[in-house]
Amino acid sequence: MALKTLSAKNAAALDQELMSTGAFSIDQLMELAGLSVSQAVFQLQPLNRGKRILVACGPGNNGGDGLVAARHLFHYGYQPTVYYPKQSKNELYHRLTKQLKDLKVPFTDNFQEAVQQTDHIVDAIFGFSFSGSVREPFPSVIAALADTKKPVLSVDAPSSWNIESGPPDSGPGKSFHPDALISLTAPKPLVKWFKGRHFIGGRFLSPEMAEKYDLDLPKYEGIDQIVEVEAVNE
Repeated sequence: MALKTLSAKNAAALDQELMSTGAFSIDQLMELAGLSVSQAVFQLQPLNRGKRILVACGPGNNGGDGLVAARHLFHYGYQPTVYYPKQSKNELYHRLTKQLKDLKVPFTDNFQEAVQQTDHIVDAIFGFSFSGSVREPFPSVIAALADTKKPVLSVDAPSSWNIESGPPDSGPGKSFHPDALISLTAPKPLVKWFKGRHFIGGRFLSPEMAEKYDLDLPKYEGIDQIVEVEAVNE
């Protein structure tokens, strides 16, 4: 099933509408997004193929989704490790971090070393609001993601990619092509450059809101929070 894409501008507007007229809190949306990410990992990396999951989190909402996903992964039976070098001062992120520390989920400062000791990586560094240049300490992290042979799942966007125009022409993200992508709510225009396995997650839109933003959402089955799709169109 081919799905229409959602621009960065419309994705931001949709998020704001979900939290105003839609009556969702940021906590709810992040919880549902992170749950979707964890289900994608469960499908891509069954427990019997390796339980070690490295979750790389950025300072914004994308990183928050990663923190939530790490908690769910722990409860599924995985052994998550979190790389979160620029921790937000927002109270929500403090709570998400404490929840992980209460579970004794380890946090690491050495991403390159952690990559060598994991079975699967979740790239939750930059999402649909990313623009401009990649700032420290993330250039070396994205370079490591591009170089690793370990499977990588990116959340909403391969980090450093432009939401509208795809992979950058230069810099560490030029050769970063993750194995899988989970688009939250709806695919973003960058998916036309993405060639790996593609999931949609974020099962919270009303039919009316989907119609307003001209989104053809996939049919989720049963209790699934994700659905795998083959291709998209603009």
